[in-house]
Amino acid sequence: MEGFLDILSTIGIFIGAIMILVFIHELGHFLAAKLFGMRVERFSVGFPPRIWGFQKGDTDYCIGATPLGGYVKISGMVDESMDNEFLNNEPQPWEYRSKPVWQRMIVITAGVIFNMILAFLIFTGMIMTNGKTVIPIDSISGIYVAEESILNDLGFQTNDRIIGVNGERVEYFNDLVTASALTSENLSYLVIRDGQEITIPMPSNYLDSLQTRSFIDVSIILPSSFSSVSTGSPANKAGLEPGDVVKSVNGREVNFWQELVAEIQSAEGALEFVIERDNSTFDVSVTPDENNTIGIGIPTSDFLGTERIKYGFFASIGAGWSETVDQTVGIVQGFSRLISGDISVRQNLGGPIEIARMTKQATDSSGWIGFWTITALLSITLAIMNILPIPALDGGHLVFLIYEGITRKEPTEKVRIVAQNIGFLVLVTLMIFVVFNDLLKIF
Repeated sequence: MEGFLDILSTIGIFIGAIMILVFIHELGHFLAAKLFGMRVERFSVGFPPRIWGFQKGDTDYCIGATPLGGYVKISGMVDESMDNEFLNNEPQPWEYRSKPVWQRMIVITAGVIFNMILAFLIFTGMIMTNGKTVIPIDSISGIYVAEESILNDLGFQTNDRIIGVNGERVEYFNDLVTASALTSENLSYLVIRDGQEITIPMPSNYLDSLQTRSFIDVSIILPSSFSSVSTGSPANKAGLEPGDVVKSVNGREVNFWQELVAEIQSAEGALEFVIERDNSTFDVSVTPDENNTIGIGIPTSDFLGTERIKYGFFASIGAGWSETVDQTVGIVQGFSRLISGDISVRQNLGGPIEIARMTKQATDSSGWIGFWTITALLSITLAIMNILPIPALDGGHLVFLIYEGITRKEPTEKVRIVAQNIGFLVLVTLMIFVVFNDLLKIF
C-alpha cells in the first residue's frame, strides 16, 4: 500500500509541475495572439480527448486527458491539428495568416519567452525569500578523496584545496559546480596541492560517471567532527560530546568526516581517539558496537563556515537573472554534449518517468524549494526544446516565418503539411525512445 501511495504521490507532483509549465507556455501564445487581434479557437492544457472546459467568446477553454502538453488553436494557422480547410477561403482580418510576419513571430515565440520568464521569476522569488546559502572557499582546508570515488578516478587527492574552475578562482564552494561549469566542453579545476597550484582537466565523458556517483559536494569537505551523540551509544559512554573534533584514530591523522567514518567502519576492536575540545586535546578509547558504529551524527553546515546571503528586491532580480542564465547555458551545453557524442544519450537523456522521479525526489528532499527548483529547470528545458527548428514545434514554425520574411512568400501548403507530419513523427519517435530508455533504467 505504501508503495502504491508513493507512486500516486510521484505522479501527482509530476503532473502538477507539468500543468504549470504547459499553462504558462500556452498562456504566452494566447496573450500574444489576442494582443494582435487574432481569434483563438481553443486554449487547452493537456492533449485530447477533452475532459472538461467552458466556452467564453470565441474560445473553448479546456483540459485534455493527456497532461504532457497543450496547445492554443489560432484561427488561420496550420498547426498540429492539421486543420487546413481555411486555406480554401480568403484570409480574414482575425486570422493568424493575415497578420504581418513580425507579429506572427512574436506569437510563435511567446510560449518560449513565457517559460523563460517563469524560470526567472521562480529563481528570483526563491532568492528573495530564502537568500543563498554559500560556503566561502577560503574556509575550506581541503577535500577527502576515497579510493572508490569518482574524484580519485579523475586525479584528485585527499587534502587538495580546490580553488577555481575553468582557469578562474571562485569565491564560494558552490561556484565549483554551477550548471554552466559542469557542462562546459573543457572543464578543469584549479587545485592547490603541497603548496603548488595545479590544473586537473576533466575527461570529455566524465558526466556519464555522475549518474551513479557523487562529484564535488559538501560530503567531501565535512570536518572530522560530529553534531550529535546518541544516548547510550559507545561515543556517549566514552564521554564524547557534540562539537568534539577527532584529530586522529589509532595514531592515524584524520581531517574529514568521511575519513573518520571509514576508520570506524573498518575497526576491529577499540579505537584510540585524540579529541580536540575547547582548544585542548585529550585521548579517549571507544569500542564500536556490533554494527561498527559509535553513535555520532554527521556535522551540520555550521561546521563549514556556511554563510547565508540575503538579497533585497533589486539584488534578488539580478541574482535571479544570473541563475536563469547559468542554468540555460548549462542545459544548452548539455544538449550540445549529447549531440556531439561526448556523453551517453542513454544515460543522460530522461523522459517523463525520469522527470517524474527527479521531481518527486527533489520535493521529498527539499520540500517546496526542491519542487520549484525542478519546475524552473523544466521550464527552461521546455523553452529550449520548443525553439528547436523541428516542424510541429515553435522553432519549426519560426523557421518558416524567417523564410517568409526573407523571400516575401510563404512556403506552399504541401510543404508545410509534409513538414508538420515529419516533425510529428520525429516527436513521437523521440517520446517512445525516452520512455523506453526510462524503463530500461528502472528494470
